[in-house]
Amino acid sequence: MRVLVTGHRGYIGSIMIPLLRAAGHDVVGLDSGLFALCLLGPPPDSPPEFDVDIRDVTEAHLQGIDAVIHLAALSNDPLGSLAPQITHDINHHASVRLAHLAKEAGVRRFLYASTCSVYGSAGADLVKEDAPLRPLTPYAESKVRVEDDVAAIADSGFSPVFLRNATAFGFSPCLRADIVLNNLVGRAVLTGTVRVLSDGTPWRPLVHVQDIASAFMCALAAPIDKIHCAAYNVGTEVNNMTVEQIARAAAAAVPGSTVLVTGDTGPDPRSYRVDFSAIRSAFDEYDPQWTVANGAAELYENYTRWGLTEYLFSERFTRLVHLEKLLAAGVLDASLRVQLIGAGCE
Repeated sequence: MRVLVTGHRGYIGSIMIPLLRAAGHDVVGLDSGLFALCLLGPPPDSPPEFDVDIRDVTEAHLQGIDAVIHLAALSNDPLGSLAPQITHDINHHASVRLAHLAKEAGVRRFLYASTCSVYGSAGADLVKEDAPLRPLTPYAESKVRVEDDVAAIADSGFSPVFLRNATAFGFSPCLRADIVLNNLVGRAVLTGTVRVLSDGTPWRPLVHVQDIASAFMCALAAPIDKIHCAAYNVGTEVNNMTVEQIARAAAAAVPGSTVLVTGDTGPDPRSYRVDFSAIRSAFDEYDPQWTVANGAAELYENYTRWGLTEYLFSERFTRLVHLEKLLAAGVLDASLRVQLIGAGCE
Protein backbone atom coordinates (compact mmCIF):
# COMPACT_ATOMS: atom_id res chain seq x y z
CA MET A 1 0.00 0.00 0.00
CA ARG A 2 1.26 3.51 -0.81
CA VAL A 3 0.85 5.58 2.35
CA LEU A 4 1.25 9.34 2.83
CA VAL A 5 2.15 10.32 6.41
CA THR A 6 1.73 13.97 7.33
CA GLY A 7 3.96 15.17 10.15
CA HIS A 8 6.30 12.26 9.49
CA ARG A 9 9.29 14.05 11.02
CA GLY A 10 7.51 14.61 14.32
CA TYR A 11 7.27 12.79 17.64
CA ILE A 12 4.88 10.04 16.50
CA GLY A 13 5.80 10.09 12.81
CA SER A 14 9.46 9.28 13.37
CA ILE A 15 8.37 6.14 15.25
CA MET A 16 5.68 5.20 12.74
CA ILE A 17 7.74 5.39 9.54
CA PRO A 18 10.02 2.40 10.35
CA LEU A 19 6.98 0.27 11.26
CA LEU A 20 5.24 1.08 7.99
CA ARG A 21 8.34 0.29 5.96
CA ALA A 22 8.95 -2.96 7.85
CA ALA A 23 5.40 -4.02 6.98
CA GLY A 24 6.17 -3.51 3.29
CA HIS A 25 4.31 -0.28 2.69
CA ASP A 26 5.54 2.31 0.19
CA VAL A 27 5.78 5.40 2.40
CA VAL A 28 5.80 9.09 1.46
CA GLY A 29 6.22 11.84 4.05
CA LEU A 30 4.85 15.38 4.15
CA ASP A 31 6.09 17.85 6.75
CA SER A 32 6.88 21.56 7.05
CA GLY A 33 10.08 20.74 8.96
CA LEU A 34 9.47 22.90 12.03
CA PHE A 35 10.86 20.25 14.37
CA ALA A 36 12.80 18.06 11.93
CA LEU A 37 16.20 18.72 13.49
CA CYS A 38 15.04 18.80 17.11
CA LEU A 39 16.57 15.41 17.81
CA LEU A 40 18.06 13.51 20.71
CA GLY A 41 20.29 10.67 19.59
CA PRO A 42 20.75 9.43 16.02
CA PRO A 43 18.41 10.87 13.38
CA PRO A 44 15.73 8.55 12.01
CA ASP A 45 15.74 7.41 8.40
CA SER A 46 13.45 9.52 6.23
CA PRO A 47 11.26 8.30 3.37
CA PRO A 48 10.78 10.25 0.14
CA GLU A 49 9.11 13.42 1.30
CA PHE A 50 7.37 16.67 0.47
CA ASP A 51 8.64 19.71 2.38
CA VAL A 52 5.20 21.33 2.52
CA ASP A 53 3.03 23.13 5.08
CA ILE A 54 -0.18 21.16 5.63
CA ARG A 55 -2.11 24.29 4.62
CA ASP A 56 -0.46 24.22 1.18
CA VAL A 57 -1.13 20.62 0.16
CA THR A 58 -2.52 20.15 -3.35
CA GLU A 59 -4.22 17.22 -5.00
CA ALA A 60 -0.95 16.50 -6.81
CA HIS A 61 0.65 15.47 -3.49
CA LEU A 62 -2.06 12.83 -3.13
CA GLN A 63 -1.98 11.24 -6.55
CA GLY A 64 -1.35 7.49 -6.39
CA ILE A 65 -1.83 7.38 -2.61
CA ASP A 66 -3.90 4.54 -1.14
CA ALA A 67 -4.05 5.78 2.46
CA VAL A 68 -3.31 8.97 4.40
CA ILE A 69 -2.13 8.91 8.01
CA HIS A 70 -2.71 12.46 9.18
CA LEU A 71 -0.54 13.38 12.17
CA ALA A 72 0.45 16.98 11.40
CA ALA A 73 -0.95 19.52 13.86
CA LEU A 74 -0.14 22.07 16.51
CA SER A 75 0.06 19.27 18.95
CA ASN A 76 -0.87 20.10 22.53
CA ASP A 77 -3.00 22.44 24.62
CA PRO A 78 -0.41 25.17 25.45
CA LEU A 79 0.82 25.22 21.86
CA GLY A 80 -2.72 25.33 20.53
CA SER A 81 -3.48 28.29 22.79
CA LEU A 82 -0.53 30.30 21.42
CA ALA A 83 -2.79 31.58 18.64
CA PRO A 84 -6.26 29.99 18.71
CA GLN A 85 -7.22 31.12 15.20
CA ILE A 86 -4.03 29.70 13.72
CA THR A 87 -4.66 26.51 15.68
CA HIS A 88 -8.03 26.18 13.95
CA ASP A 89 -6.53 27.09 10.58
CA ILE A 90 -3.90 24.34 10.85
CA ASN A 91 -5.59 21.68 12.96
CA HIS A 92 -9.16 22.09 11.71
CA HIS A 93 -9.47 23.84 8.35
CA ALA A 94 -6.29 22.41 6.80
CA SER A 95 -7.17 18.91 8.01
CA VAL A 96 -10.65 19.03 6.51
CA ARG A 97 -9.26 20.46 3.29
CA LEU A 98 -6.71 17.62 3.20
CA ALA A 99 -9.53 15.09 3.56
CA HIS A 100 -11.46 16.66 0.66
CA LEU A 101 -8.36 16.65 -1.53
CA ALA A 102 -7.66 13.03 -0.61
CA LYS A 103 -11.19 12.03 -1.54
CA GLU A 104 -10.94 13.86 -4.87
CA ALA A 105 -7.61 12.12 -5.58
CA GLY A 106 -9.15 8.69 -5.00
CA VAL A 107 -7.55 7.95 -1.61
CA ARG A 108 -9.67 5.28 0.08
CA ARG A 109 -8.36 5.31 3.66
CA PHE A 110 -7.91 8.38 5.86
CA LEU A 111 -6.52 7.70 9.35
CA TYR A 112 -6.80 10.76 11.58
CA ALA A 113 -4.83 11.33 14.79
CA SER A 114 -7.44 12.67 17.19
CA THR A 115 -7.14 12.82 20.98
CA CYS A 116 -8.78 11.62 24.18
CA SER A 117 -8.74 15.23 25.38
CA VAL A 118 -11.96 15.69 23.41
CA TYR A 119 -13.67 14.32 26.55
CA GLY A 120 -12.52 17.27 28.63
CA SER A 121 -13.74 17.03 32.21
CA ALA A 122 -15.43 13.64 32.49
CA GLY A 123 -14.78 12.76 36.15
CA ALA A 124 -13.74 9.35 37.43
CA ASP A 125 -15.99 7.16 35.27
CA LEU A 126 -14.41 5.39 32.31
CA VAL A 127 -15.45 7.14 29.09
CA LYS A 128 -16.16 5.26 25.88
CA GLU A 129 -16.22 6.58 22.34
CA ASP A 130 -19.93 7.46 22.57
CA ALA A 131 -19.43 9.69 25.62
CA PRO A 132 -20.28 13.39 25.31
CA LEU A 133 -17.41 15.43 23.90
CA ARG A 134 -16.50 18.40 26.10
CA PRO A 135 -13.35 20.00 24.65
CA LEU A 136 -11.85 22.59 26.98
CA THR A 137 -9.06 23.99 24.78
CA PRO A 138 -8.62 25.20 21.18
CA TYR A 139 -6.54 22.07 20.50
CA ALA A 140 -9.25 19.67 21.66
CA GLU A 141 -12.00 21.69 20.00
CA SER A 142 -10.18 21.58 16.68
CA LYS A 143 -10.02 17.79 16.89
CA VAL A 144 -13.76 17.50 17.51
CA ARG A 145 -14.51 19.70 14.52
CA VAL A 146 -12.29 17.64 12.22
CA GLU A 147 -13.98 14.43 13.29
CA ASP A 148 -17.42 15.91 12.54
CA ASP A 149 -16.48 17.49 9.22
CA VAL A 150 -14.52 14.54 7.85
CA ALA A 151 -17.20 12.05 8.88
CA ALA A 152 -19.66 14.13 6.86
CA ILE A 153 -17.85 13.36 3.59
CA ALA A 154 -17.35 9.63 4.19
CA ASP A 155 -18.85 7.33 1.59
CA SER A 156 -18.23 4.00 -0.10
CA GLY A 157 -15.06 5.32 -1.77
CA PHE A 158 -13.62 7.34 1.12
CA SER A 159 -13.31 5.77 4.56
CA PRO A 160 -12.01 7.80 7.51
CA VAL A 161 -11.06 6.38 10.91
CA PHE A 162 -10.56 8.55 14.00
CA LEU A 163 -7.91 7.35 16.45
CA ARG A 164 -8.30 9.21 19.74
CA ASN A 165 -4.87 8.89 21.28
CA ALA A 166 -4.40 9.08 25.01
CA THR A 167 -1.62 11.39 26.20
CA ALA A 168 1.56 10.12 24.58
CA PHE A 169 4.75 9.23 26.39
CA GLY A 170 8.01 7.48 25.63
CA PHE A 171 11.25 8.08 23.79
CA SER A 172 11.29 9.15 20.15
CA PRO A 173 14.19 10.53 18.09
CA CYS A 174 12.14 13.69 17.56
CA LEU A 175 11.66 14.20 21.27
CA ARG A 176 8.97 16.13 23.09
CA ALA A 177 9.47 17.32 26.67
CA ASP A 178 6.09 19.07 26.95
CA ILE A 179 3.98 15.97 27.59
CA VAL A 180 3.47 14.88 31.14
CA LEU A 181 5.60 11.77 31.71
CA ASN A 182 8.41 12.91 29.40
CA ASN A 183 8.46 16.21 31.25
CA LEU A 184 8.44 14.76 34.75
CA VAL A 185 11.21 12.24 34.03
CA GLY A 186 13.29 15.00 32.43
CA ARG A 187 12.87 17.23 35.47
CA ALA A 188 13.91 14.36 37.73
CA VAL A 189 17.06 13.75 35.64
CA LEU A 190 18.01 17.44 35.54
CA THR A 191 17.04 18.57 39.05
CA GLY A 192 16.42 15.50 41.21
CA THR A 193 12.86 16.69 41.88
CA VAL A 194 9.58 15.77 40.19
CA ARG A 195 7.54 18.91 40.75
CA VAL A 196 3.75 18.81 40.31
CA LEU A 197 2.26 22.30 40.12
CA SER A 198 -1.40 21.19 40.29
CA ASP A 199 -2.91 19.34 43.23
CA GLY A 200 -2.06 16.05 41.51
CA THR A 201 -5.61 14.69 41.54
CA PRO A 202 -6.71 14.94 37.85
CA TRP A 203 -6.90 11.69 35.90
CA ARG A 204 -4.97 11.25 32.68
CA PRO A 205 -4.97 8.33 30.23
CA LEU A 206 -1.47 7.67 28.87
CA VAL A 207 -0.18 5.61 25.93
CA HIS A 208 3.34 4.92 24.69
CA VAL A 209 4.23 6.40 21.31
CA GLN A 210 5.06 2.93 19.97
CA ASP A 211 1.61 1.67 21.00
CA ILE A 212 0.06 4.62 19.15
CA ALA A 213 1.97 3.67 16.02
CA SER A 214 0.84 0.06 16.42
CA ALA A 215 -2.80 1.17 16.57
CA PHE A 216 -2.44 2.99 13.26
CA MET A 217 -0.83 -0.09 11.75
CA CYS A 218 -3.82 -2.17 12.84
CA ALA A 219 -6.29 0.32 11.38
CA LEU A 220 -4.37 0.45 8.13
CA ALA A 221 -4.58 -3.33 7.74
CA ALA A 222 -8.19 -3.81 8.85
CA PRO A 223 -11.01 -4.43 6.35
CA ILE A 224 -12.50 -1.06 5.44
CA ASP A 225 -16.08 -2.15 6.02
CA LYS A 226 -15.20 -3.21 9.58
CA ILE A 227 -13.88 0.18 10.71
CA HIS A 228 -15.53 2.65 8.29
CA CYS A 229 -15.98 6.06 9.93
CA ALA A 230 -15.37 4.66 13.42
CA ALA A 231 -13.64 6.34 16.37
CA TYR A 232 -11.35 4.41 18.71
CA ASN A 233 -9.71 5.39 21.96
CA VAL A 234 -6.04 4.41 21.76
CA GLY A 235 -4.36 3.19 24.93
CA THR A 236 -4.88 0.76 27.80
CA GLU A 237 -6.78 1.06 31.09
CA VAL A 238 -3.70 0.22 33.18
CA ASN A 239 -2.27 3.59 32.16
CA ASN A 240 -5.22 5.61 33.48
CA MET A 241 -3.44 7.40 36.33
CA THR A 242 -3.65 10.55 38.40
CA VAL A 243 -1.01 13.19 37.82
CA GLU A 244 0.48 12.40 41.24
CA GLN A 245 0.70 8.69 40.36
CA ILE A 246 2.45 9.60 37.11
CA ALA A 247 4.89 11.78 39.06
CA ARG A 248 5.69 8.95 41.45
CA ALA A 249 6.34 6.59 38.53
CA ALA A 250 8.73 9.17 37.08
CA ALA A 251 10.59 9.53 40.38
CA ALA A 252 10.83 5.75 40.79
CA ALA A 253 12.66 5.52 37.46
CA VAL A 254 15.31 8.13 38.35
CA PRO A 255 17.61 7.14 41.22
CA GLY A 256 17.64 9.58 44.11
CA SER A 257 14.77 11.76 42.87
CA THR A 258 11.82 12.93 44.97
CA VAL A 259 8.26 14.12 44.35
CA LEU A 260 6.98 17.56 45.36
CA VAL A 261 3.27 18.32 44.88
CA THR A 262 3.00 22.11 45.28
CA GLY A 263 -0.60 22.74 44.28
CA ASP A 264 0.49 26.19 43.05
CA THR A 265 -1.85 26.17 40.04
CA GLY A 266 -4.78 24.58 41.89
CA PRO A 267 -6.98 21.83 40.48
CA ASP A 268 -6.87 21.16 36.74
CA PRO A 269 -10.36 21.00 35.15
CA ARG A 270 -9.14 18.43 32.59
CA SER A 271 -9.72 15.08 34.23
CA TYR A 272 -10.86 11.90 32.53
CA ARG A 273 -10.36 8.13 32.59
CA VAL A 274 -10.83 6.23 29.36
CA ASP A 275 -12.22 2.85 28.31
CA PHE A 276 -10.15 1.17 25.57
CA SER A 277 -12.25 -1.95 25.02
CA ALA A 278 -13.48 -0.91 21.55
CA ILE A 279 -10.03 -0.91 19.95
CA ARG A 280 -9.23 -4.31 21.45
CA SER A 281 -12.49 -5.67 20.04
CA ALA A 282 -11.89 -4.16 16.61
CA PHE A 283 -8.27 -5.30 16.27
CA ASP A 284 -7.39 -8.67 17.79
CA GLU A 285 -3.71 -7.97 17.19
CA TYR A 286 -3.71 -4.66 19.10
CA ASP A 287 -1.88 -5.39 22.34
CA PRO A 288 -0.31 -2.34 24.04
CA GLN A 289 3.05 -3.31 25.50
CA TRP A 290 4.11 -0.29 27.50
CA THR A 291 3.23 0.68 31.07
CA VAL A 292 3.97 4.10 32.52
CA ALA A 293 6.66 2.56 34.72
CA ASN A 294 8.42 0.91 31.76
CA GLY A 295 8.14 4.10 29.73
CA ALA A 296 9.66 6.14 32.55
CA ALA A 297 12.60 3.72 32.71
CA GLU A 298 13.05 3.96 28.93
CA LEU A 299 13.08 7.75 29.09
CA TYR A 300 15.63 7.77 31.92
CA GLU A 301 17.90 5.44 29.98
CA ASN A 302 17.78 7.55 26.82
CA TYR A 303 17.98 10.92 28.56
CA THR A 304 21.18 9.86 30.29
CA ARG A 305 22.58 7.97 27.30
CA TRP A 306 22.23 10.89 24.88
CA GLY A 307 23.12 13.70 27.26
CA LEU A 308 19.91 15.62 27.95
CA THR A 309 20.65 19.18 29.09
CA GLU A 310 18.50 21.95 30.53
CA TYR A 311 18.76 23.90 27.29
CA LEU A 312 17.66 20.96 25.15
CA PHE A 313 14.87 20.07 27.54
CA SER A 314 13.42 23.53 28.11
CA GLU A 315 13.92 25.11 24.69
CA ARG A 316 14.55 22.62 21.91
CA PHE A 317 12.12 19.90 23.02
CA THR A 318 9.34 22.16 24.33
CA ARG A 319 7.20 22.95 21.31
CA LEU A 320 5.75 26.27 22.48
CA VAL A 321 9.14 27.72 23.49
CA HIS A 322 10.73 26.50 20.26
CA LEU A 323 8.06 28.16 18.10
CA GLU A 324 8.27 31.41 20.06
CA LYS A 325 12.03 31.49 19.39
CA LEU A 326 11.49 30.87 15.68
CA LEU A 327 8.92 33.68 15.58
CA ALA A 328 11.31 36.07 17.35
CA ALA A 329 14.12 35.16 14.93
CA GLY A 330 11.96 35.72 11.86
CA VAL A 331 12.16 32.06 10.83
CA LEU A 332 8.36 31.97 11.04
CA ASP A 333 5.91 34.68 10.11
CA ALA A 334 2.86 35.57 12.18
CA SER A 335 0.86 32.76 10.60
CA LEU A 336 3.57 30.23 11.61
CA ARG A 337 4.73 29.70 8.05
CA VAL A 338 8.40 28.95 7.53
CA GLN A 339 10.33 31.86 6.01
CA LEU A 340 13.83 30.33 6.14
CA ILE A 341 13.98 26.83 4.71
CA GLY A 342 15.85 24.30 6.82
CA ALA A 343 15.76 26.42 9.96
CA GLY A 344 13.44 24.17 11.95
CA CYS A 345 15.84 23.93 14.86
CA GLU A 346 18.96 25.83 15.77
